[in-house]
Amino acid sequence: MASPSLERREKGAGKSEFRNQKPKPENQDESELLTVPDGWKEPAFSKEDNPRGLLEESSFSTLFPKYREAYLKECWPLVQKALNEHHVNATLDLIEGSMTVRTTKKTFDPYIIIRARDLIKLLARSVSFEQAVRILQDDVACDIIKIGSLVRNKERFVKRRQRLIGPKGSTLKALELLTNCYIMVQGNTVSAIGPFSGLKEVRKVVLDTMKNIHPIYNIKSLMIKRELAKDSELRSQSWERFLPQFKHKNVNKRKEPKKKTVKKEYTPFPPPQPESQIDKELASGEYFLKANQKKRQKMEAIKAKQAEAISKKQEERNKAFIPPKEKPIVKPKEAATETKIDVASIKEKVKKAKNKKLGALTAEEIALKMEADEKKKKKKK
Repeated sequence: MASPSLERREKGAGKSEFRNQKPKPENQDESELLTVPDGWKEPAFSKEDNPRGLLEESSFSTLFPKYREAYLKECWPLVQKALNEHHVNATLDLIEGSMTVRTTKKTFDPYIIIRARDLIKLLARSVSFEQAVRILQDDVACDIIKIGSLVRNKERFVKRRQRLIGPKGSTLKALELLTNCYIMVQGNTVSAIGPFSGLKEVRKVVLDTMKNIHPIYNIKSLMIKRELAKDSELRSQSWERFLPQFKHKNVNKRKEPKKKTVKKEYTPFPPPQPESQIDKELASGEYFLKANQKKRQKMEAIKAKQAEAISKKQEERNKAFIPPKEKPIVKPKEAATETKIDVASIKEKVKKAKNKKLGALTAEEIALKMEADEKKKKKKK
C-alpha cells in the first residue's frame, strides 16, 4: 500500500500540471469573433425562459401636458390592448394628469416594465401611438434628449431648434433616413425611436446642433460612413482618412488697438540725455544776445506767423471769386440735305383723291359689278 504522503504529492503535482496548461489557440480571427453575422437576430424572451414569473410588482407613472389629454383618451384602449399582450396593466388618470403602468402576477419578462415606462414617456412627449408602440419590440430602443438647458438665450435656442428641423422638415427627414430612427422635436425635448446604433448618432447630431454646429456636416459624414460600411474590407480599418475635416471659419478675432506701439530693440546702454534750454540757446547763439534783441526777434517771429495766416485766409476768400471752368460749346451738327420731293407724283395723287368720292367705287369696279348682275339675271330666267 502507498503511503498517504505519496498520494498527496501526486495530487499536488497533478494540480500544478493543470494550472500550467495553457488554452489551445483556436484557428479563428479576432475580426470574425467581433463582427455579428448578417441576418442574426437575438431570440425572443418567452414564458419558458421565466416560468415562475416575477417576485414583486413594479410600477412607473409619468405626467402629461393638458393638450395631450384628448389624443390619449382616443388611443388609450389601443395602449391597454398592446400592454395586455405582455401582461402589463395601464391606467390613465385625467384628474391628476398622469399615466401609470404596473406589472401583474402573469408578467414573465422582467424588462417589459421598462419598455412600458418608455411607451408612456413617448406618448407624453407628443409621439403618435403608431410609432411609440414600436418600443415594445426587442430590437427597438428610444432616447429622449433634453435640449432646453443647453442654450440660455431663448431666441438663439429657437433658431437652432429650427435648424435641426430644416426647411419643411428636410434636415430631420434626411437624419431619419440615415439613422433608421423616428425623430420627434417637441418643445424642450427631442424624442428618437430606432436601433441602438442610430440613437447614438441622433444624440450626437442633436447636441452638436445645439452647440452651433450645423447638422449638414454630420449628415455628410453619416452618408460617407454608410457607403464605407458596405465594403467588407474596410470594416476592420479606421475611417478617419475618408471622413471630412471641417474647420471653424467664424472665429472671434481679437480686436487690435488703433495705435500700435512698436517695441524697440533692447540695448544695454541708456538713451542720450536731452539738451536743456540753455544748451539750445548756446548752439543757436541766442544766449549772448541782449534782452531787447531777444524781444525784437520774438516779435518778428510772431509777425511772420501772422502774415502767413492772413495770406492763407485771403487765398480761401479769393477762391469764391474764381469763375468755374466753362464746358466747351458743342457745335450743332448740320442738318442733313433735304431729299428732293417729286412734285408731279404728288399732284397726280391729289387729282385722283378729288375724283374719288369717299367710299365710291372706281370705273373698273362698277363695270365688273354690272357684268356680275347680268349673269345672275340670266341664270334666274
